[in-house]
Amino acid sequence: MNHDTSLSRRGVLRAGGAAAAVAASGLIATRAWSQQRKLTFAWNASAFCLSPVVVAQERGFFEKNGLQVDLINYTGSTDQLLESLATAKADAAVGMIHRWLKPLESGFDVKIVGSSHGGCVRLVGVKEAGVTDLQKLKGKTIGVSDIASPGKNFFSILLKKNGIDADKDVTWRQYPADLLDIAVNKGEIQAIADGDPTLYLIEKRNKGRYQELASNLSGEYKDKVCCIVGARGELVRKEKPVVAALVRSIVQASDFVAENPNESARLFAKYSPKVPVEDLQALLGTLTHAHHPVGKNLRDEVEFYARDFRSVGVLKSSTDPARLANHVSVDVLA
Repeated sequence: MNHDTSLSRRGVLRAGGAAAAVAASGLIATRAWSQQRKLTFAWNASAFCLSPVVVAQERGFFEKNGLQVDLINYTGSTDQLLESLATAKADAAVGMIHRWLKPLESGFDVKIVGSSHGGCVRLVGVKEAGVTDLQKLKGKTIGVSDIASPGKNFFSILLKKNGIDADKDVTWRQYPADLLDIAVNKGEIQAIADGDPTLYLIEKRNKGRYQELASNLSGEYKDKVCCIVGARGELVRKEKPVVAALVRSIVQASDFVAENPNESARLFAKYSPKVPVEDLQALLGTLTHAHHPVGKNLRDEVEFYARDFRSVGVLKSSTDPARLANHVSVDVLA
């Protein structure tokens, strides 16, 4: 099957709380349909942190929950992705909360229903440029792979909390991800804000050159979600059990990744042949796939991020974080 637009074919609570929610909702659950329910699920095949999607497919978690899932590798913008969901070109998708909240604020009929894992975004400074802590960033240029990237959105908040104005005290410059370290070599940037495997591979090529300044794997963000699962609003309203089955599948797969990072990396390597499986194994071991909130916990984390994003102007000053979280989050396991 071919997909038009920019969809090309390829192919949630803390650990204890998630398991409890899953059990309480009848995970091992009887389903309301007799045959496998077909769903299209959009994801980014280059994002290794989304390995639970691959695991759910390859290890049969989707199938065990009564789903036949068609994975489609999405390469467009987040706005285009959410529009694809809202217009039923895809049924569900996974992506970074840092990218989703702004377009959801604008009214896309998409609901946040689950999550996949905790943090995967880091900020590193160039040692020879003297950038060895956050305060040394003042007057410097930070390279990002997208001006609307999770890295820029997240670290703008973190910089503000450390007394640095992300608009006045630093400059942000966009480059293709694989040219970020070349920009460092040219002296055009003195820090990089991005995710792995991009940063991991840059540091591997330039051992000892970079100093990690911050990440969303530490501090107050250590126990906060990073990638979330969303579904088109009509599907949530009309076929809630189907969406619940999808969320359960991702919860189970995320737990599998947390407990079996090496096997998960091997499975994901088929979808990301450019990154050696040994590197994927090392990377997966650093992530928090045991953190995948659903229900009220997820809704509360959405509100937390909405408050943060409003504070740095990503969301409108008139936006009520609590109302936004209530509007865009749905507990499909309730």
